[in-house]
Amino acid sequence: MPGRLGFSCRVRRRSPVPPAPLPQRDGIDPVRVRLPADPDGTWGTVREHLVHRFQGAIGAGRVDAMLGAGRFVGTGGALSGAEPYEAGRYVWFHRDFAPETPVPFAVRIVHRDERIVVADKPHFLATTPRGRHITETALARLRRDLALPALQPAHRLDRLTAGLALFVVRPEDRGAYQGLFGGRRVRKEYEAVAPYDRSVALPVTVRSRIVKERGVLAAREEDGAANAESRIELVERRGGLGRYRLLPTTGRTHQLRVHMNGLGLPILHDPVYPVVGDPDPDDFSAPLQLLAKVLEFTDPVDGRTRRFESGRRLAAWDPAPMG
Repeated sequence: MPGRLGFSCRVRRRSPVPPAPLPQRDGIDPVRVRLPADPDGTWGTVREHLVHRFQGAIGAGRVDAMLGAGRFVGTGGALSGAEPYEAGRYVWFHRDFAPETPVPFAVRIVHRDERIVVADKPHFLATTPRGRHITETALARLRRDLALPALQPAHRLDRLTAGLALFVVRPEDRGAYQGLFGGRRVRKEYEAVAPYDRSVALPVTVRSRIVKERGVLAAREEDGAANAESRIELVERRGGLGRYRLLPTTGRTHQLRVHMNGLGLPILHDPVYPVVGDPDPDDFSAPLQLLAKVLEFTDPVDGRTRRFESGRRLAAWDPAPMG
């Protein structure tokens, strides 16, 4: 197409990413690295760049050991590291996973078809790999157990929260289901156990501005335009505790926990609100009493109304086995 000055303008498009030559390991994809531009000719070989890139994390010796073992792989097979540096080349490898304490509770399957999997996640199990939780995650377990290597989450559920999480089977359907959550077209219902306080007028709709800073464990409410909305209802009371129905309109990090705490009704066994504690990461005896109980939406592919309900119960109210 001619440009304004009469010469043609071409948009350079990056070539498509080739498929990974390495299979998943324990349900985890290999790391993919694209070698960046090197206009100054800093790196003469692939090894020089890999050492520069990873020596701070694992050391040059470990990089060399992985090269020697054939663990860095390109589209043509294992790399020795002596290959001439070429910007745009793709390199794949598997990280070394630190030992993780197994979460001793199963992921239950509520629904499975050719497009989606609805899982009933236990407390303490992260939804997706992050930080020190890599193989002990719902995604990794489901990929392994269901033999669905392309499975991806449509949304995220906090590690400490139990209940329903939606996963998408096929990459071509992922955007449609993720868009339901991004577009707030999913009705989500949670259940919580928290102190009962007769002075708190319920039901109530809480609207506030919640900010969560990277590296800071607790989110906080601050002045400004509201970005979070939750309806809080008391379902029943038993002594000094109440069972609550929580209906979030938005999905900010820790939103329900922050809003319950702001009402003076912190969710039972919350290690962050109102006070950040230091729980033993291997102690599974006091789960946060918060459950993602219901997911309801219109299926973006076939238009059907979908409604799923967790079979789990909160132990502080209904002391059944957690597994």
